[in-house]
Formats: sequence, structure tokens, C-alpha cells
Amino acid sequence: MSTPNPPFVHASPEIPGMPGVRHVTVNSTHLRGRGDVTLFVPAGVHTHSPVGLLLHGIYGSHWNWTLLGDAHLTAARLIQAGDIPPMVLAMPSDGLWGSGSGYVERDGRDHGRWVVEEVPRAVHALTPARGPLCIAGLSMGGLGSLSLAARHPGVFSAAVGHSSVPSLEGLMGGVQEQWEGGFLLDDILAATEMPPFRFDCGTEDGLIAANRHMHAALADVPHGWAEYPGGHDWNYWRARLPDTLRFFAAVLRA
Repeated sequence: MSTPNPPFVHASPEIPGMPGVRHVTVNSTHLRGRGDVTLFVPAGVHTHSPVGLLLHGIYGSHWNWTLLGDAHLTAARLIQAGDIPPMVLAMPSDGLWGSGSGYVERDGRDHGRWVVEEVPRAVHALTPARGPLCIAGLSMGGLGSLSLAARHPGVFSAAVGHSSVPSLEGLMGGVQEQWEGGFLLDDILAATEMPPFRFDCGTEDGLIAANRHMHAALADVPHGWAEYPGGHDWNYWRARLPDTLRFFAAVLRA
């Protein structure tokens, strides 16, 4: 007796006390197994609504942006105020390789294509939203968001990195032989096309020097850069998320 093929997505009911939030498990070809996504679908989403992907950092998972970052509350508040349109937020796991996949291919699992191809497909399976795709992330997810935008031209309409790790070597404390590639600045400079993008870092963050260097090295590449008080923590990232969602909205209005 053959085993039936599993469905592409399983979605939970709305999480109690978290309007619009569901947990989703995806039968992922690129991960060669299951992948998890936290999905926020506000009222008013329609065919042309944009989709924002939010990537977590090392040691994290799909629930970080809601339970630690209040992303659903921030988006709901900005939608209510008219600052951004109704927007789906899809917050995937990185594929759960080791302490952090870096959103690259590893051990036959393509963690980047999981984000770029299968997470949007899951959104399309569960919501009417078919609008522009934007991407942002923090720390390892900042590297992932900007690098994926660079390596997949034409996919994303806007990209943002918060407190971005500049390379997978830095992420793993110098164990570079475990990785192939993974240098953010190189990816951006080699890109045939970059969407409008910006990045920021806290002035008390240990990554501030590396991010300042990247800003200087991109002098001939149009981009946005900002420094704010703060460290490498959720207090900083919660405070910066409204900037990111407003940036997405401004790019899409242009």
C-alpha cells in the first residue's frame, strides 16, 4: 500500500489572542522535509496586497518576529493608521540547520530557495495576496534578506537589513570551511539588479563597524543607511520595524 503524498501546507487555526496570526508547516522540496512559517494576515488583504518576508537571526525560529518582535501588532497599528496598506507578513524558519543556516545551500538543502520560492507559494496557497514581495531580516536574517535580494534579481521589490552580519564567516566565528560563499558585500556588488534597499545598525552593536564599512564600500550603489542608538537585541529591532514597513509602503507607492 503506497503512502499518499503529503499536502503542501498545513495551517493552524488563528492563534488565540493574536488576531490574524497562524502557524504553518510546509512540505518543502528545497529543505527535503518540513519548514515552518508564522503568517500574519490582516483584515482587508486582497489580490494586490503586498507580502513582506521577515527573516530571523542565528539560534532563532519562525515565531521570533511575533513573540519577541511584536511584528503583527506593529503591522496592525500601521495599517489602522493608514501608514501602510494591508500587508501579509510571512516569517519563515531558516530551515533549522545547525545554529543557523545563513539562508544558503547546505547538506543538499537549499535554505535560500526555500525562502524565495516556497514561502511565497505557501502564502499564495493560504491567502489571496499576489502583490509585490518585499524582504527584511535581522542579524543573520539581515545578511539573508539583502543577499537573497542580490542573488535573485527581479523577485523582491524592496529589501532591508537590520544589524546585518556581514559574512557567514563572522556568523560562525571563523569556521568558513563549513560554508560556500556568503559575503554580503560581494553579493550586492556582484548583483545584476538590486531593488531599493536600506540597512541600519545600532551604535552600541558589535557589528556597527562592519555595517559602516559596507555603507562606505557601497558609495556608488544607491542605498539607504542609518545608525540609531541601541544594541544587538529585540529592543532595537522592535523599534526599527515600523521604519521597514513604511519603507516597503513608500517603495510600492513610488
